[in-house]
Amino acid sequence: MQDELTKRVIAVMAATQHIPEDKIDVEKSFQELGIDSLDGINILFALENEFDINIPDDAAKEIKTVRDMIEGVRKLVEWKAEAGSTASA
Repeated sequence: MQDELTKRVIAVMAATQHIPEDKIDVEKSFQELGIDSLDGINILFALENEFDINIPDDAAKEIKTVRDMIEGVRKLVEWKAEAGSTASA
């Protein structure tokens, strides 16, 4: 079962690439989905906007699968939430 963050990442990927959401599986690589490096950049920008995060270039280069993308976004969202709660404390 997919959590909310996973669903949102897949929804952004599907919308950006015009791929049905049910075709995007967390175990698939970008190559299997026909996503090239330019498409990947477009997905990164869309995810940065969706989650109000900044994906570092060096981290972006390591993203090869849907799972990599989800886990990377999850880490950045959690880090941002922790930083925000620390700043307001």
